[in-house]
Amino acid sequence: MNPRVKNVEPTDNYLLELEFDNGERGIFDMQPYLKYPVFQPLKNESFFKKAHATMGFVSWDEDIDMSADTLYLDCKITA
Repeated sequence: MNPRVKNVEPTDNYLLELEFDNGERGIFDMQPYLKYPVFQPLKNESFFKKAHATMGFVSWDEDIDMSADTLYLDCKITA
């Protein structure tokens, strides 16, 4: 099983700074996902900035979330 998200900080340009429960940190780019209908509301930057860690994944509301596996496997590990 991949590490789970412990902390998330949404930044400019639709990037998420992530901290995982194994101590690693990474940057995840949400821009490629904004073309999918489910993620369209995230184009609103103020809504995007409401990202929060929930049970190991990142969510914005009850309808929009990103899996921990995708976040870990597709992020750029920075530390």
